[in-house]
Amino acid sequence: MAELTAPDSTSVGLTRLGRGAAASADELGPLANLMGTWIGSHGWELIAVPADPEFRLIVRPYVEVISFSEIGAPVPDRGGPAGDLFLTGLLYETRISDLETNEPLHLENGMWLYLGDTQEQSIARTASIPHGDAFMALGGATTFAGAPVIPTISGLPPDTGPDTLPGYTDPWDAPVDGFHPATPNLVLQEAVAGQTIVETIELSVSTEDGGGIVNIPFVSSNANATAFACTYWIETVEDPATGDQIQQLQYSQQTNIEFLPQFGNPDQLIMWPHVNVNTLLKQ
Repeated sequence: MAELTAPDSTSVGLTRLGRGAAASADELGPLANLMGTWIGSHGWELIAVPADPEFRLIVRPYVEVISFSEIGAPVPDRGGPAGDLFLTGLLYETRISDLETNEPLHLENGMWLYLGDTQEQSIARTASIPHGDAFMALGGATTFAGAPVIPTISGLPPDTGPDTLPGYTDPWDAPVDGFHPATPNLVLQEAVAGQTIVETIELSVSTEDGGGIVNIPFVSSNANATAFACTYWIETVEDPATGDQIQQLQYSQQTNIEFLPQFGNPDQLIMWPHVNVNTLLKQ
């Protein structure tokens, strides 16, 4: 009977499948605390889409469920004389629905990978989205005591051109149920104001640090997704009265979408930030 594993193959001496979460948690590094299911009903989506005559701004609240599960044993990348790299990681799936109508809005599956501290970029996120997009983003992780400093970001297109019409970006000025489209991370800052956060693990990845986005031709031609960046804050929140602790996950992510020529600069397209933010609790 022939051997299932050939001599000197990539699987010799390795058990790559069938390991439980407890066995692999120590090898996941900064990703370990993601394992499990998270639910949050404080999400907001901000996106401009092509529409007649030019664009339509969509701002809506959402509820989200994200599930993370371990891949299993470390996966070897062969490096020859440079040595081998063993990757660990988590599979994830996220489902997003409109908070008010319960309409399905977004489905995504992918992986968070831990490349190890020997690599310049120690973590990666890959994903496939049924709009016809797939991406890989690289970055790093830090762990620190206390609450995160969540940056203030702008939801407005950064450059609409030198001859932009007056009032062109007025739709960003109107808050929607307490959410401010011009400063989308404000809702995250408000969510942690007054909380006692004893530890934060920050995961930050971007396609500008490596990787990239691949789109189907229709997306590339009509609303081209050109870059993606995301920051996760995994927070240990303590009840000051009881000392009990819960796990909270906040994130802010942005996909750059390009369509419509700039005013007075028709060779350049306007970049429209597609921003998602949410605060979730581990179940």
